[in-house]
Amino acid sequence: MINREITHQIKDDLFKGKAIVITGPRRVGKTTLIKFIQESSGKETLFLNCDEADVRPMLENATSTQLKFLIGNNTLVLIDEAQRVKNIGITLKLLVDNFKDVQVIASGSSALELANEINEPLTGRKKEYHLFPISTNEMINYSSALEEKRMLTQRMIYGFYPDIINNPDEARESLFELSTNYLYKDILSLENVRKPALLEKLLIALAFQVGSEVSYQEIGQTIGSDPKTVENYISLLEKCFVIFQLGSFSRNLRNEIKKGKKIYFYDNGIRNAIIKNFNPVELRQDVGALWENYIISERFKANQYAKRYVNNYFWRTQAQQEIDLIEEAGGKLCAYEFKWNEKIKTKIPASFLSAYPESEGKIVNRDNYLEFVG
Repeated sequence: MINREITHQIKDDLFKGKAIVITGPRRVGKTTLIKFIQESSGKETLFLNCDEADVRPMLENATSTQLKFLIGNNTLVLIDEAQRVKNIGITLKLLVDNFKDVQVIASGSSALELANEINEPLTGRKKEYHLFPISTNEMINYSSALEEKRMLTQRMIYGFYPDIINNPDEARESLFELSTNYLYKDILSLENVRKPALLEKLLIALAFQVGSEVSYQEIGQTIGSDPKTVENYISLLEKCFVIFQLGSFSRNLRNEIKKGKKIYFYDNGIRNAIIKNFNPVELRQDVGALWENYIISERFKANQYAKRYVNNYFWRTQAQQEIDLIEEAGGKLCAYEFKWNEKIKTKIPASFLSAYPESEGKIVNRDNYLEFVG
C-alpha cells in the first residue's frame, strides 16, 4: 500500500472528542485509507457504507437511542460516502456529543454536498482533511526519488490516480472511465446543473487553456453560453475537486493585470483524458502547459499536506512579463517560474523584483523540481 501523507495526522487526532471528516474526488483512495485506519487501530469497529440502500435509513434522522443500539460495543465508527445520507451533519453531531468514547470518521466524495450538510451542525466538533490523487512525495516515500524522476513524463501524461499507478497497462481505459463516469457524477446530481453537454464543452475549453488566462465571456462565446453560467459551472467544478483557480497578483505597478484568472486541473491524466490526447511528451505541442499544470498541482498538494497555508497567484503585466506562481505567506512573497527545458536561460522579471524588493524568486525545472514538490 502507498502510504498517504494525512494518515499519521488522522491517527494523531483519533479519540480527541471530534469527528474526522475526509473529503476528496472520487476514486482517490478515501475508502482504502479509512479501512487501513480501521485495520491498524486495534479497536472494535463499525464500518457503514452509505452506498448501501439499507444503511442510509439507519443514519437519517436517527435519535441518540437508535445510534447507541447501532454502535453497540464498537469504539470506532467509519461512515463511507457520508454525503449520501440526508441530514448527516445532525447525525454526526449526535455521535460526537453523546458518545465520548467513540471516534467517528466520515468520508465523502462531494465537498459541496458534504460541506453543506456538516458545517453548521459540526462547528467546533470536527477535524477536516482533504485527500488528493497520490502526490509526488507519497510516491518518493513508496519507491525513491530516482524512480519518481524516471517516471516524470509518465506522470505528466497519465497523472496520479491510484488505479492508474496500480494498473499502468490499463491507464487510458481507466482515465476515460474516470473522466466520463465519475468526474460528472457529483456535479450532475445537483439540481442547478441541467446541461451536461455544456459542462463537457466547458471542461474541454478549460483543458485547452491550461496555463493561459481565461475569460468567462470568451469561454461562453466558445461553448455557446453566458458568462454567469460559465462562472457557476466553474465554481461547481472547483468544489468537486476537478479544477482550481489562480487569481492575478497586483499591488504596485500600474500596468499589472489585476483581474485575470488561470485554471488548472488537479490531475494531468484527467486533463489529457478530457481532450483525448495521451501522446508522449516528445510528440506534443502542449508540453509547457503539461509541465505547468503538473508542477502547480503537485505544489498545491505538498502545501496542503504539510499545512503550509499560502495564498497563490500568478503575475503578468500588460507588457507580457509574467511569473507562473507567486506564494504569499506571512507577508512574504516567493515567485516561481517553471521551465520544462532547463537549457533555456530565464530569470524572474526585474520589474517584479524592483516593485517587491523583499520577495524571493526561483526557476523550477527538471533538475530541481523534486525539492519544490516534495
